[in-house]
Amino acid sequence: MNATVLTHENDGVLTLTINRPERRNALDVATYLALAEKIRAASASKDYRAIVITGASNYFTAGNDLKDFQKPRTSGDSGGIILLRSLIDCDLPIIAAVEGRAIGIGVTMLQHCDFICAADNALFTIPFVALGLCPEGASSVLLAQIVGARRASDWLLRGKTFGAQEALEAGFITQVTNPGQALAIAQALGDELAALPPQALQLSKRMMKHTQRPMLHETLNYEFGLFSERLQSEEAQAAVAKLLKK
Repeated sequence: MNATVLTHENDGVLTLTINRPERRNALDVATYLALAEKIRAASASKDYRAIVITGASNYFTAGNDLKDFQKPRTSGDSGGIILLRSLIDCDLPIIAAVEGRAIGIGVTMLQHCDFICAADNALFTIPFVALGLCPEGASSVLLAQIVGARRASDWLLRGKTFGAQEALEAGFITQVTNPGQALAIAQALGDELAALPPQALQLSKRMMKHTQRPMLHETLNYEFGLFSERLQSEEAQAAVAKLLKK
């Protein structure tokens, strides 16, 4: 089987590529767990200075694989929550390179990256309400802190699709690139960070996240309980089934 997460290492920069192009890089349980494992391993290692996350075939990710939404929920954290916790806890700087579309958790996971480079034709959508669901990824709290309450309402409640320029103006992303250049620019930023004193860099990020991390984990717990309830609702199951038929 082909790996659903590809890895590339260069001078202390670890690039993780979501590799399910036949599903528009939709995230299934195995892919969530593979990403989380690699992020935690890199964070615990002295060999890495920065992490870059991107998607294969010029497409970031279509979000959670909808087929998994039709399966009974098991106890404990979901694959998505495990990935989000690994992002929240990581002391290495994390850079996202976004081409094509980012949908659902493909957008909310970006909240936990330190830098985001996105192609100028990239599009972002958080369609939870339209799917009969509710916010996740700590977006119910964190998104308004990043982009303001009014814009967060547009993106979360209306599910309004927004482009890279709007995301930049809102402070959601760091840089807009030409199409096809997001990864190269993200890796160059990774190289810049990797050249800095690593202990000072990681300590500085840990200090910046010190008061926020407990709140984010608590918010994940709160959201996950409600999201799980919504996922089993007739409303959500009907919306997911309708979308899968398309």
